[in-house]
Amino acid sequence: MKLFKPLRQDDDPIAYSGNVFVRLIGYMKPYLKMFIVCLVLVLAGTALDVYRPVLIGNAIDDYITGEVALKLSQDARFKGILIAGGLYILVLLARFVCNRFQYLLMQKMGQNIIYDLRSELMAHVQKLTMRFFDVTPVGKIVTRITNDVEAINEVYSNILVKLFQNTVKVLALAGIMLALDVRMALYSFILVPVIVVLTVVFRRLSREAFQVTRSRVTELNTFLSEHLSGMRLIQVFGREERKHEAFCEKSESLYEANSREILINALFRPSTYMTYVAALVLLLVAGASEVIGGTVSLGTLYIFIQYIDSFFNPIQELAEQFSTLQSALASAEKIFTLLDMQPDFPADEHPTLLPEIQGRIEFDHVWFAYKGEDWVLKDVSFVIEPGQRIAFVGATGAGKSSILNLIGRYYDVNRGEIRIDGRDIRTLSREQIRRAIGQVQQDVFIFTGDIASNIRLRDESISEQAIREAARDVNADRFIDRLPDTYHQHVTERGSTLSSGERQLLSFARTLAYDPKILILDEATANIDTETEQWIQEAVERLMQGRTCIMVAHRLSTIQHCDRIMVMHHGRIRESGSHQELLDMDGIYKKLYELQLLSHG
Repeated sequence: MKLFKPLRQDDDPIAYSGNVFVRLIGYMKPYLKMFIVCLVLVLAGTALDVYRPVLIGNAIDDYITGEVALKLSQDARFKGILIAGGLYILVLLARFVCNRFQYLLMQKMGQNIIYDLRSELMAHVQKLTMRFFDVTPVGKIVTRITNDVEAINEVYSNILVKLFQNTVKVLALAGIMLALDVRMALYSFILVPVIVVLTVVFRRLSREAFQVTRSRVTELNTFLSEHLSGMRLIQVFGREERKHEAFCEKSESLYEANSREILINALFRPSTYMTYVAALVLLLVAGASEVIGGTVSLGTLYIFIQYIDSFFNPIQELAEQFSTLQSALASAEKIFTLLDMQPDFPADEHPTLLPEIQGRIEFDHVWFAYKGEDWVLKDVSFVIEPGQRIAFVGATGAGKSSILNLIGRYYDVNRGEIRIDGRDIRTLSREQIRRAIGQVQQDVFIFTGDIASNIRLRDESISEQAIREAARDVNADRFIDRLPDTYHQHVTERGSTLSSGERQLLSFARTLAYDPKILILDEATANIDTETEQWIQEAVERLMQGRTCIMVAHRLSTIQHCDRIMVMHHGRIRESGSHQELLDMDGIYKKLYELQLLSHG
């Protein structure tokens, strides 16, 4: 493995160009007082740390080897040593108290900031439009909110204070050493440039290595998210071995990135340690010569020996903290890149709030494309009056589902206008629009929890009684009441313990509990088992009562009683009318109808 192996094209997808560190500091503003207290405690602890060698060095000169010590009685010298020892213990205790309080405060502040950042990130992701989720793997989003956020926790809980502490300590030690003896101080500093060069090189290499590692962690998480969700399909087609090989390739890629980090650290740490040893040897040789010559006292030499250890350790710690900081900054770059992403169409800052949505929907010469000018809808116009039942039919890719997505404003039109109750939906509150729309899809997602929570969806304004009434009205109570814990029966993600029909009935109950004015049924009656088919048909009929209803269905038998059926073909409405009117036209609808009769004949 090469240390300077070039990055792959996909190893560095970072697009953030701002000052990451300054932005991270900005999150400390609400906790500034707490941080200042921490800094005061750090200063106190550093001062005590610097004072310890001076206390011992003075005791050596005053009570053991110095001229003053030789003039004192043995009892006085012993008493002086005891006093110095007692002071040393008090200094250690005071330093311990400062360090413990500072540590607890920093940990608390760090956890609060991480909580705030994670909440901000999740709230921001929820505001992004569906186009973002169309092109972004779920595993990548999960990595940002979990791994990457946690990676920067160390910045707030440790690194910032350590950087301040070590910087202050190095400057304080340098100042005291120069004040004690300039020549001895210069002996101590002679190898500092070597440490500086090592640190600069290490910082550059470690930054690149950490960026690669974070990218490959994201790749692995994305792979796992996709393939664990699709495990049934993998097993159905017997692709376990091939997918395991692909996983091993991703895992090996991460292994190489981590190994590169380890190698860089393994080269840097011994190099700095050997530099410290060389400086210590140089100081001992020069200092011993000065002591023998009588120009420097033994206590002063002791202080310098202790200080050179205390001087190089913070420098080495600073470099190692740069290592951790690089990892945090690499994660922060990815987080801020995501936070800076703006929705394809931002919400109106001052949206119009309608007193009540009635359910009139109008498409006025609407053009829409998911990408460029690859038009999915072409000059589509129609009006749906409140309470009408409208169905869209057509071949796959005709644009039916795109119409439903535009009504809920999950995407925005490229040209034309969509109006609800006479108002352009771009001026209305997206929250109000979506609250007024109940959508039942063919693929029902069930969250981990219980039956009641999957109907309520954490909306505590929906009472237990309302949940039961909604379930009863759509026939869902027929299977819920048979469960051991009824509405508190535990269900797993995707509802694997429920049949497709039972999941669909839960979806109907969920929709009815929110009492929408506009009901959208997107292939809601497809792929259901025979046992619950009649229950679902009854549920659909009850759901549609008193609501504007829009249906998309391939089975034409389920939409024959709609007020109007619109036939989509290549993004345009080719035919429109009732079931019988469309049959009389002898066009696309009649051909679809006859094909389905033949397939079921």
